[in-house]
Amino acid sequence: MFIFINDSFLAEEKASLSVSDLSIQRGYGIFDFFRTINNRSIHLDDHLERFFYSAERMRLPVGKTKEQLNEIISKLIQRNNIPDSGIRITLTGGYSLDGYSLSRPNLIISQKPLTINDDVVSTIKLVSYAHQRQLPDVKSIDYMMAIWLKPYTEKKGADDLLYHTEGIVTESPRSNFFIVTADDKIVTPANNILKGINRKYVKGIAKKHFTFEERDITLGEAYHAKEAFLTSTTKLVLPVVKIDDKIIGNGKAGKTSLFIRQLLKDLISHY
Repeated sequence: MFIFINDSFLAEEKASLSVSDLSIQRGYGIFDFFRTINNRSIHLDDHLERFFYSAERMRLPVGKTKEQLNEIISKLIQRNNIPDSGIRITLTGGYSLDGYSLSRPNLIISQKPLTINDDVVSTIKLVSYAHQRQLPDVKSIDYMMAIWLKPYTEKKGADDLLYHTEGIVTESPRSNFFIVTADDKIVTPANNILKGINRKYVKGIAKKHFTFEERDITLGEAYHAKEAFLTSTTKLVLPVVKIDDKIIGNGKAGKTSLFIRQLLKDLISHY
């Protein structure tokens, strides 16, 4: 298994960073993550665009062009030969002399096997929690709150969190949130979120087949939604059947969620 660090392909066991890196000292860094299917990179251009946006917002020069990253990723895929995988691009705060100031970032590109059976439809239960991520439009490496809350999530009998701010729903830690209203509108939060790549494509699908709205959603509105679902690179479209103690719809995957999921699955399969 090879990993790319800065300018070199290294065997995984030899790939390392110094403890002075700001990702270790202060948790400062960004990343992006995408799938490969049969050695094809899925939505890579979209992920690279978001990666460069996050880097700029965090004042981290990438040091490579999008074209160069594309070439490096292609070489990594050839070297590792893992047809179905997840590839993570990470950019850290660099080796800091004082443990606080930015330095030259370290670029890391790694690949791991990832097999997702898109034919299997799962469902998920969420528990709400009042929290707003810092710089929510940035895909940072900071997942402290989500990890810290794992025991809380499990205690509540849920699979994941649904963040809200003063009753306005934002997102899950690794997913975007959608609801289907009683009159079959598709609605997703507009503010204080990370704009996911599958969120972008689900928006396009929803606009073609339904009335679509991008606006604030209250927690109460989410409780009474006809359907709800999450979207992400690994979840595709994942129906939500319960939020807190409220059953969503009939407690099963809804037909609108499944319809959108199938269209997204078809789009990815022809990528």
